[in-house]
Amino acid sequence: MSSVTLAQASIIVDTALAKGRELGLQPLTVVVLDPGGHMVAMKREDGSGILRAEIAGGKAWGTLGMGFGGREFARRAASGGALFLNALMAASGGRIVPAPGGVLIRDRAGAVIGAVGISGDTSDKDEACAVAGIAAAGLKADTGEQ
Repeated sequence: MSSVTLAQASIIVDTALAKGRELGLQPLTVVVLDPGGHMVAMKREDGSGILRAEIAGGKAWGTLGMGFGGREFARRAASGGALFLNALMAASGGRIVPAPGGVLIRDRAGAVIGAVGISGDTSDKDEACAVAGIAAAGLKADTGEQ
């Protein structure tokens, strides 16, 4: 299985943070995971809240676990009701965060090679920064938008 490299993850993180500064967003935390859910890179801006790393990691980890981007994950969690969400939380040990801002990373052939999670501003703005970072690394972003 192919995996996002440290060099690619570094580009993703740095570009996502730069995009956040360009847009004037709140301080961000960016996490990049490999396909097995292991952290490849993480940066937390000064002033980013103490739970942001866990939230960003949960956004990325949840997309990997479910196999689709955070936007689709949020839709399914909202439409599945409390029973569905409780089951997912129990199965994941509470590690998932079903929200935009969790974006699958795909290679040029479309294979999932990792995921990005960002937390700090609104989920839509977090997602925009993730997409910018993934594009800068020459990879494809899968937000779960159809």
